[in-house]
Amino acid sequence: MLAPTDRLCVSRAMNKQILSAFSVHLLTATGAIFSMLAIIAAANEAWEVMYLWLVVAFAVDGIDGPLARRYDVKTHAGQIDGVLLDLIIDFLTYVFIPAFALYQSGLLPGWTGWFGVLVIAFASSIYFADTRMKTADNSFSGFPGCWNMVVLVFFAVEPPWPTMVGLILLLTVAMFLPLKFIHPVRTRRWRKLSLPLATLWVVLALVATLMNFATPGWIEGALILVSLYLLVVGIAQQIIPERKRTA
Repeated sequence: MLAPTDRLCVSRAMNKQILSAFSVHLLTATGAIFSMLAIIAAANEAWEVMYLWLVVAFAVDGIDGPLARRYDVKTHAGQIDGVLLDLIIDFLTYVFIPAFALYQSGLLPGWTGWFGVLVIAFASSIYFADTRMKTADNSFSGFPGCWNMVVLVFFAVEPPWPTMVGLILLLTVAMFLPLKFIHPVRTRRWRKLSLPLATLWVVLALVATLMNFATPGWIEGALILVSLYLLVVGIAQQIIPERKRTA
């Protein structure tokens, strides 16, 4: 049997683990606060403020997963479903708010605004509920509904509305096709290139946001090129066979 002092040490260690695990859930839940601040900014057409809050939410989303695995939240704070909580926040920040901003901004005129946001919301709700969205290598099966990235490029570049509608339709269809889209952090293959480019995309997006989307041509071009890489690199990995490592 453990001595009283040993039992006290074990109890304190367990309490610390539980506290750390629940703290990760609380960190994830702050995404709801940032989402609310973002949608308030969008309602007031303060687009740069909206995207700054979304960038903060994006940063939280990038660190809460590794923290959840480090502190084993499923074991020590299993009363809260961290995966479901994360999906709720992701739907707000990746889908709902960007779609609302796209409509509110008037970038899609007339009926195209209604059409675009309703298609995004409807298709994304089905995709987010699909239990097959993750692949064995921690990528996504189908376009993972990252409309926040797409809409930011729309804001920065302001392409003609037929181009935007066409891209929305193309990416909506791609959500339900057996095409792979990488997770820049968790997809191991080509991560040494993908992760720096994803970081560059965040920097470019932040610069465009701080400039109120009055961006010079080189930033627009860089955003387009990096976005295209992040969109097609997973498909390229499906086409190009991975080299087998030799012992």
